Amino acid sequence: MTLSHVPHTSRVEAVIQQLRAQIESGAWPRGERIPSENQLAAQLGVGRNTVREAVRALAHIGMLEVRQGDGTYVRSQRDPSAALRRIDAATLRDLLEVRRALEVEAARLAALRRTESDLAAMRRALDARGSWSDEASLAAFVERDARFHLSIVQASHNAALIALYRYFLDSIEITIARTEDEPCLPEPTQEAHEAIYQAILKGDPETAAAAAHRLLTPAIATIS
Repeated sequence: MTLSHVPHTSRVEAVIQQLRAQIESGAWPRGERIPSENQLAAQLGVGRNTVREAVRALAHIGMLEVRQGDGTYVRSQRDPSAALRRIDAATLRDLLEVRRALEVEAARLAALRRTESDLAAMRRALDARGSWSDEASLAAFVERDARFHLSIVQASHNAALIALYRYFLDSIEITIARTEDEPCLPEPTQEAHEAIYQAILKGDPETAAAAAHRLLTPAIATIS
């Protein structure tokens, strides 16, 4: 697969498309250093600034990694933004089921691995969660609720699970907002959240997982 000169219009986007094609096709394998800015500019018939912007965009979505003083390397042959678009198009039930799966395993691992610092962070987040009915802003409540769930995920000490949950966090916040704001959906109570924390505090992984599973099951069952 070869690179070719791009038209004068939308040059950065055109360069992004060509570089993405090189990566996705395997012409530049994962872990390989791609040609320098000067080489790419010459092959594509554009300026270095155009190449730099395109590389920056692909680094931002995780396909490239810029190593200062060393060059730019292929980090992933898949465009994560495509997965995000599919997630955005998913139904609420699908989002809730995925969220439940992540949070059940996070609670299980947290009960086994949590530290005193983790427990303190969870306790602070749970105490701050409160209820959005007492607040002017639903968005503020969603942020507080998400912070509690994220504190559990972080207590799992599983780097891949933490990264995946953070990647999915915008969609998780959507599920929180909808279960709180839509009258037909049963909202998870403060007591249900407390049950997860208590099981983690006691170091009981199965009870923690069961409590996390119960949290979202009523909403999923209502939609189903």
